[in-house]
Amino acid sequence: MTMEVQEKTESLLFEAVIAKKTPQIVGGKGIYVDIISEGVKHEKILDACTGAAVGALGWGDEEVYDMVNKSIREHTYSFPFFVGNPHAERLADFYISNSPPGVFSSAMWCGSGSESNENALRIIRQYQLERGKPEKLKIISRMQSYHGFTLGAMSISAGNRSEIFKDIMIDQENICLKMPVCYPYRYQRNDETEEQYSQRLLNSLEKIIVDNNPATVSAVVVETLPGSSLGTVTPPKGYLSGIRALCNKYDVIFMLDEVMCGTGRCNPNGKLNCWENFLTAEEAPDIQTVGKTLGSGYVTIAGVLVGPKIKNAYTNGSGMIFGSHTYASHGFNCSTALKIQKKIQRENLTSNIFQMGNLMGKTLRKTLVEEDNTIVGDVRGIGGFWSLEFIQDRLTKKPFPPEANVAKNFQKICFENKMNIMSMPGIIGDGTGDIALLSPSFIITESDVHEIISRICKCVKLITEKLQKEGYV
Repeated sequence: MTMEVQEKTESLLFEAVIAKKTPQIVGGKGIYVDIISEGVKHEKILDACTGAAVGALGWGDEEVYDMVNKSIREHTYSFPFFVGNPHAERLADFYISNSPPGVFSSAMWCGSGSESNENALRIIRQYQLERGKPEKLKIISRMQSYHGFTLGAMSISAGNRSEIFKDIMIDQENICLKMPVCYPYRYQRNDETEEQYSQRLLNSLEKIIVDNNPATVSAVVVETLPGSSLGTVTPPKGYLSGIRALCNKYDVIFMLDEVMCGTGRCNPNGKLNCWENFLTAEEAPDIQTVGKTLGSGYVTIAGVLVGPKIKNAYTNGSGMIFGSHTYASHGFNCSTALKIQKKIQRENLTSNIFQMGNLMGKTLRKTLVEEDNTIVGDVRGIGGFWSLEFIQDRLTKKPFPPEANVAKNFQKICFENKMNIMSMPGIIGDGTGDIALLSPSFIITESDVHEIISRICKCVKLITEKLQKEGYV
C-alpha cells in the first residue's frame, strides 16, 4: 500500500464538508439548541426543523433521560435472526394498535429511514417470490422523490442527490421506473381541478403499468407527504386513493414512505399515520416505512410496517425472512422508543402539533402569499410539516437561478437571527427551485408558533433585500 502524507485537518469526520467542521451542537432544552459555529457559541437557537424533522419531545427532556436509563438496564443484546426480545414486540404492538384496525399486522425495526426503505424493497421482492410470481420485479416511484441514501433507496429516488450515483444504482430503465411528480403548485393547469390533475397523473401511472406488462410490475412507492425532495406537497384529491385502486386492479403492492411525515407529525386523529388525512382504512398501504420522530432523536430507530396481505404470503409460504441486520429490532432502541411514544400519547402531543403546526403554516401562507407580494410563492403542508417555496416572479412562478444561492443564504440568515431551519436547493427537475422546511417539536405552544412566524417573516424580508441588492429581484 502506498502511504500518502496526511495533512492535519480541522475535522476528522468523513461527512458533510470534508476536512472542515460543520457547526457543532453542544446542548438543547425544549425547542432551543446551543450551537458552536466558527468558534462562537450561539445559545438559544430556536429549532424550527428539529434536525431533519426528527424531534417530537424537544431536547433535554428529563423524563427521557430516566427512560434511557431504565431501558439500558432492561437491555441485553441478541441477534434477532435467532433470539428476539420483548421490547421489539411491544413496540410493534403499540404501532399496530394505534393504526386503524386491520391495516398492519407485523413490524420490523431498524436504524434509519434509508435502511427501512431498503428493507421494504426486499420484503416486497420476497413477497412476490413467496406467492410464486418471480416475474414481478418492477418498482414504480416518482420523479423528484427521495427515499434515502443507501443504493436501493436511491434507486427508487429521483433528483440531484441521486444523479451522480445512477451508474451503480438498480437498473433505472427496466426495474426502477419513474412516474411523473405530483406537484400541483407548478404542474396543475389553470383549467384543471384538483381531481382532474390527479386523474391526469393516474392516467400516466396506469400507462406505465400497462406498457410494462402488469404481470411484471411489483410495487408503486410514494411519499405520503414529500419532505426534502419537494417540500411538503399535500396530495391532491383522489390521488392516493387512485393509486390504491390501480394497485388493486393490477395486483401491485402499494407502499407509502412516511419516514419524515409519519409517526405523529401529521396525523389528524391524535394517532400516528399521515395517510389518515387522505385515505380510509380500506385504502391503506400494504407496506409502510417510518422513522424520525419514532425515537425523537434520542435513539436511532426506524421501521417497516407490514400489512396482512404481505404477512399472509410469508406465513403461507416459507415463514421466514431471508437475512437480518446486526442491530435490527435492537432492544434498547425499541424500549426507549416505546416509552417516548407513550409519553407523546399521554400528553396528547400528536394532537397539539397538528393544531399548532396548522396554525403556523396557515398564518405563514396568509402573511407571505395571500396578503403580501413576497418572494415566497407557496406555503404548503399539513400538521407539523410545512415548507416555503421561493420564486423570482410571482406571476410565472419562475424560480431563482442556482447562482443566487437562495436556499443556502436563507438558512444562513435564519441562523444569524437565532433560528434553525432546513433549506434545500434544486427541487425542480432542471436543478432550480429553493425551499425552506419547518418541522418543529410536538411540544410547541401558540406563543412558540408566533415566534417562529415572526422570525420567518423577518428573514424573508432580509433575504429579499439581499437579492434586490444583487439584482435578482
